[in-house]
Amino acid sequence: MTPILFWALKLALLLLAVAMLCAVARLLIGPTAQDRVMAMDCLYVNGMLMMLVLGIVYASSVYFEAAMLIALFGFVGSTALAKFLLRGEVIE
Repeated sequence: MTPILFWALKLALLLLAVAMLCAVARLLIGPTAQDRVMAMDCLYVNGMLMMLVLGIVYASSVYFEAAMLIALFGFVGSTALAKFLLRGEVIE
């Protein structure tokens, strides 16, 4: 791994961790439920991206599979929350 790639990946992990902290802050103090849903979306996307960067750092495909699962469950969860906020029920 080249030194530029090494430091770029370390910087990406740091910035993703900062973005996750900002999303957690929005999740905790968000004034509306929609703000909290958007914070959860941001949180799962940042978690997925962090797993992808870790997969590059450690050269392991397990991290990529975990990132795919995070994306899948995050999408389903945010869709269910959006439907609940719009209609008041998830299953019709």
